[in-house]
Amino acid sequence: MKEDYYDILGISKGASDAEIKKAYRKMALKYHPDKNPDDNEAEEKFKKAAEAYEILSNADKKARYDQFGHQAFDGGGGGGGFGGGFGGGGMNMDDIFSQFGDIFGGGGFGGGSGFGGGGRQRVVKGSNLRIRVTLSLEDIANGVEKKIKVKRKIQAPGTTYKTCSTCGGSGQVTRVTNTILGRMQTASACPTCGGAGQSIDKKPADADAHGLKVSEETVTVKIPAGVVDGMQLKVTGKGNDAPGNGIAGDLLVAIQEEEHPTLKREGDNLHYDMYVSLPDAVLGNSKEIDTVTGKVRIKIEPGVQSGKILRLRGKGIPSINGYGGGDLLVHVNVWTPKTLNKKQKAFFESMKDDEHFEPKPESTDKSFFEKVKDMFS
Repeated sequence: MKEDYYDILGISKGASDAEIKKAYRKMALKYHPDKNPDDNEAEEKFKKAAEAYEILSNADKKARYDQFGHQAFDGGGGGGGFGGGFGGGGMNMDDIFSQFGDIFGGGGFGGGSGFGGGGRQRVVKGSNLRIRVTLSLEDIANGVEKKIKVKRKIQAPGTTYKTCSTCGGSGQVTRVTNTILGRMQTASACPTCGGAGQSIDKKPADADAHGLKVSEETVTVKIPAGVVDGMQLKVTGKGNDAPGNGIAGDLLVAIQEEEHPTLKREGDNLHYDMYVSLPDAVLGNSKEIDTVTGKVRIKIEPGVQSGKILRLRGKGIPSINGYGGGDLLVHVNVWTPKTLNKKQKAFFESMKDDEHFEPKPESTDKSFFEKVKDMFS
């Protein structure tokens, strides 16, 4: 079982953004590889701290983690699926240095090999792409694989690069200044190559200034069961390519839930309004209704009361974390006709004083508020 991100950083769930950043900085300084050379245990703690910070410092990812835990980023399954960045398994030390170097405000560790400093080549990442996918309730309940056409920038065939003459291929330039606290070294992206460490040598006519061209590609997106409207999934490496030897950005997939004609979702539970006629309510019958896995037939007991809730266990939406799921709650509504012919009206007039038509609530009949309470118990 993966360790809790809050426990890794030693903070509470209600920690502020500033407290999260402070806790990460403290751990990163303590376990930084420059301070702990050849210490695998320290390096592992350094990576865990970076992974925790990558999730908790992002408002959207933090909200998903708080609600679903690690399963929020494991749902896609398989390598290169939906990870939370590090959770996807593709992050290395250079990724951490390039992505979170600013946590130290640009300061180095001395000796020219500081956090993201001159001793390490900066890794440039291509920009992310964002798309929206509309899913039916059936898709959400069962999980679905979507093939989506995406226009992304790729390295144009025939493009060649050469080492940047300004930074010597490191992607960064360093500056040493004298302060009252002593000599301070800072590092920043190379202004010539933008941090790529390389510049264009040759490129085809249809490529842009970075040697990239737009190409349409069909991307397969595996969407796990139980996703919710507004959730964002990630397909690693399917964003825009980066110039030179950089890594591709990611494809961010925003989920939009399509309204169902008869079923209403509430969390993992589904609600269905079933209308029955007076004869069916009195005599009993059976009725076919929709579910997310197909139609089912429900038995209507004789004498059923309007407002009764029938629970079909396990017929709701599976939980995104993979444990259990919701139910389908069928709300019985006895339909009272608004117009009657003379024969029908005469029948009901004759039944006015019949004791069988007198309301006689039983002790087992629950009030509306008790029924609502039972729905969520």
